[in-house]
Amino acid sequence: MTKEAFVTIASWSYGLAAVGYVLFAARVAVGARARARGWLLLGALTATAAWAGLSWLRASDGRPLVVVAVDFASAVRYAFWFAFIAVVLARPSLAAPAQHIPQRIVVPTALALLASVVFGAGFPLVGASDLNVRAAFAIHLVLAVFGLILVEQLYRRVQPQQRWSIKPLVVALAGVFGIDLVLYADAMLYARLDGDIWLARGFANAVVIPFIAVATARNTNWSIELHVSRQAVFHSTALLLSGAFLLAVSAAGYIVRIVGGDWGRALEIELLFVAALFGLLVATSGRFRARLKVFVSKHFFSYRYDYRQEWLRFTQTLATEGPPHRLQERTIIALANLVESPGGALWLRDEARGFVQAARWNAPSVEGDERADGAFATFLERTGWIVGVAEVRAGAEDYDGLQLPAWFSGYPSAWLIVPLASGATLIGFVVLANPRTPLELDWEVRDLLKTASRQAASFLGEIRATEALLEARKFDAFNRMSAFVVHDLKNLVAQLSLMLKNAQRHRDNAEFQADMMTTVQHVVARMNQLMLQLRSGTTPVDKAHPIDLAGIARRACLAKADARKGLVCEASAPVTGMGHEDRLEHVLSHVLQNAIDATNADGHVTVRVESDNDHASIVVTDDGIGMTEAFVRERLFKPFQTTKASGMGIGMYESAQYVGAVGGDIVVDSKPGAGTTIRLRLPRAAIGGEPAGETKKVAA
Repeated sequence: MTKEAFVTIASWSYGLAAVGYVLFAARVAVGARARARGWLLLGALTATAAWAGLSWLRASDGRPLVVVAVDFASAVRYAFWFAFIAVVLARPSLAAPAQHIPQRIVVPTALALLASVVFGAGFPLVGASDLNVRAAFAIHLVLAVFGLILVEQLYRRVQPQQRWSIKPLVVALAGVFGIDLVLYADAMLYARLDGDIWLARGFANAVVIPFIAVATARNTNWSIELHVSRQAVFHSTALLLSGAFLLAVSAAGYIVRIVGGDWGRALEIELLFVAALFGLLVATSGRFRARLKVFVSKHFFSYRYDYRQEWLRFTQTLATEGPPHRLQERTIIALANLVESPGGALWLRDEARGFVQAARWNAPSVEGDERADGAFATFLERTGWIVGVAEVRAGAEDYDGLQLPAWFSGYPSAWLIVPLASGATLIGFVVLANPRTPLELDWEVRDLLKTASRQAASFLGEIRATEALLEARKFDAFNRMSAFVVHDLKNLVAQLSLMLKNAQRHRDNAEFQADMMTTVQHVVARMNQLMLQLRSGTTPVDKAHPIDLAGIARRACLAKADARKGLVCEASAPVTGMGHEDRLEHVLSHVLQNAIDATNADGHVTVRVESDNDHASIVVTDDGIGMTEAFVRERLFKPFQTTKASGMGIGMYESAQYVGAVGGDIVVDSKPGAGTTIRLRLPRAAIGGEPAGETKKVAA
């Protein structure tokens, strides 16, 4: 290897380590606590950063003074790491009973470090004889061995339930001391440092930084609470595996090229091509990602899940916009993603059929419903347990003899049954397929699925409640429209009944015959209008347009002339307002009939038409029994409120709805015993057919 290449690789190797430890030390220094462990960890990181920086300098400057500085920094690095391990082992909550680190270990540690500083660092100044060099290498070798012994003691003496918190540090320091052992053992044999191993040592010290960071996050008393996200550890682990894979492929390619003779280069290209395809396949494999996530969660974290991240992903999956039936599929996906399941199916409660398959995702369609009162559904509703299908099939005692339904035979990959409960009611359940990677069904998985299933059940219950509300509103609108139609039919039937009653007496009267034909035509037209209303709702089909209120008033009075002889119509001059002739005539007819019913046989009812700047009005006045202010305010315009024995209480409500819809209002002035005045106010139509000015729409 050329000098330039050696310096370049050393710069990357030790430079990366120096930068990594400086950043890590700065992060720890921000929250270093007033405890020995925190300050010793900070010292070890700082010393390692200084040693890596000096080693970087040594690659290009091999003067004895630089070598001495590197060896001295290495000794300080060892001193801090040894002291840190000793203090950690002295922690009663970590060390097993009666196995605390003996105090006598501190003495040989100090002597070894002193010998390293005095002899190892001073030998290059005395002379580079073979004996001096080997002695220096021997001291470094002893330190590496002693470091591995301490690491082994650290792992062995820690209580088993506490090992998860210390394991990443043990792995990291074992790697640091281990590569030093290899380097100086080789140097003892050949009386020189192996350049390749020495270059690799810088990368090795940089690679272990994430492990030390994870251990620091698990032991917050070492420093400030350090959060290392699962995503960072996952991607770091993936990066390390990718690097190891590329190194292995490179080594294999080099070997193939050397031993392949004339075929060497072609075989090397083929190997690289196959490796690239394999790497692409693995990188896009859901099973590989699932296995890597399980590995990271199992070996680097005390809990399997990053609950914040999992919950955000779960709720985002459920809350994605889409039609209601897509929510059912998203429910399966959200639950399946929690346990790396590639598919599942959802059963929902149906009032008539029990539980039926409502949605599926990467799962077969299963024929067969489950009775709501059956043993299987009753068990899920009573216990709310996450059921392992394999455990039930194996006859586990925990499930109290639960038998899977017959339709489960059509779902051979079924793994878990997740009940969906809203309160104490089981609204459905999800059957998940076998996960991409083996997953232990422990308390953490069960609790997460149980919590998530309740959230999913709330989402599904809300959607079903919304659908029921919309359906109820549709029925309400239909019932309201039916009430209007029935009320109108009642009036039409009354007209036809009156006409038939007089038909026998006036059958030879030509004028009566003509009037009867006009009435029949009016009834037919009105019935056609009612059928059109049934198809389009209570709102008029066409827009409001200019109409002659005087003509409407005259026709309404003429129709009621036989019912009340004292009916007076003051509507000679035309007055134009906005509305619909047939609807307004129907409203006026109802108001007139109410006025007639409220007066005695000799009472008076007057209809007049008038206008002002903004409104055109039809005013109906009677001298009948009148109404109280409370009745007008609270009951007059409410549906199904009436004082008539045969009334439906829908006429005034329908009238107010129509007049308000065209921009008008109904004004009532009434006193008990003094009669009533009802003013139907509509927007006044000006030239051009538009309202003359702004209208005030008052809710009746």
